[in-house]
Amino acid sequence: MADYNPYQAPSAHVEDIRDSESTELAGRSTRLGAAIIDSLILMPIAILFWYLFNPGIFSGQEPSFISSLLVSFATMGIWIAMNYVLLARHGQTFGKKLVGIKIVRNDAEACGVGRIAGRRILIPTLITQIPIVGMIFAFVDCLFIFQESRRCVHDLIADTIVVLS
Repeated sequence: MADYNPYQAPSAHVEDIRDSESTELAGRSTRLGAAIIDSLILMPIAILFWYLFNPGIFSGQEPSFISSLLVSFATMGIWIAMNYVLLARHGQTFGKKLVGIKIVRNDAEACGVGRIAGRRILIPTLITQIPIVGMIFAFVDCLFIFQESRRCVHDLIADTIVVLS
């Protein structure tokens, strides 16, 4: 009875609900590879939209905030449309499919396209459009991958993890 302290904080045993064997987290370099592949696929589309929404950009004119926003949303919309079937069926983009990883909810359940498009893509895209704050957010988002959980800020916002498929 000597160890009993009526004023101590209550304690509880908490277990990770993920089964470590079936949900092995994707490696950082694998996630980077998938992001590079997706970016290489998306780059020509983004360049096309930059030209369509702001043709002066290639002659040195500064793009307006509205044209930057339109390019971001148009490119994001095309990217989601290109990856919709893979995202809906497997939680993967083309890049993730090629390197063998997928997006799931934190409890290892399948993740819907709405969660991926809305929370993982739309919210971070909106934040990155804010001058100065957006650049800081993008930098911090990338740095979060170095946590033990390997979850970026966009993963935390969407309550997702990236695992081997």
